[in-house]
Amino acid sequence: MRFALVLAVLVASGPAFAQSGLRGTGVYGTAGCGLGSLVFGNQPGAVQVLAATTNGTFGSQTFGITTGTSNCGPGMLAMGTKNFVEANREVLAKDISRGQGEAIGALTVINACQDSEKVGAALQRNFAAIFPSEKATSDEITQGILQTLHADPALGCKS
Repeated sequence: MRFALVLAVLVASGPAFAQSGLRGTGVYGTAGCGLGSLVFGNQPGAVQVLAATTNGTFGSQTFGITTGTSNCGPGMLAMGTKNFVEANREVLAKDISRGQGEAIGALTVINACQDSEKVGAALQRNFAAIFPSEKATSDEITQGILQTLHADPALGCKS
C-alpha cells in the first residue's frame, strides 16, 4: 500500500516538476520522469500507464528525482543547493569570499562533498564567477557553485 501511495505522489508530481523550470533535457508525459519517460516519451494516452508502471517497477523515478538522472532535472542535490542559496545569500557570499564558514560546511554536506576546506578554497577561487554582480540571480549563483563543485574531482562532490 505504501509503495502505491509513493508511486501515486511521484506520478502526480511529475508534471508539476516539469513546469517548475528545473527539468531535464528531455520531454516526458503525465507519468513524469524516469525510465518510463525515456522508453515511452510524451506519447499521449494509455501508454503513460505503462511509463508509470515502468518507473514504479524499477524505482527509476525516485532515483532520477534524487540524482537528476533519467530525464528528471537537476535532482535533489541541486535543488537543495538552490534552496540554500535563496535562503542564505548574504552569509554565503561572505563565507565564499573568506573560503570558510558554516555556509561552506552546509554546501559541503548538501552536495555530498568530501572535504569542506577544499570546497571552501575552490569556491573562494571562483568567487567572481559565482557572484558576478550584486544583481546575480539565485539560479546564476547556484549554477556557479555547482559548476565549481563538480569541475574538480578532487572535491569528491556527488553530482
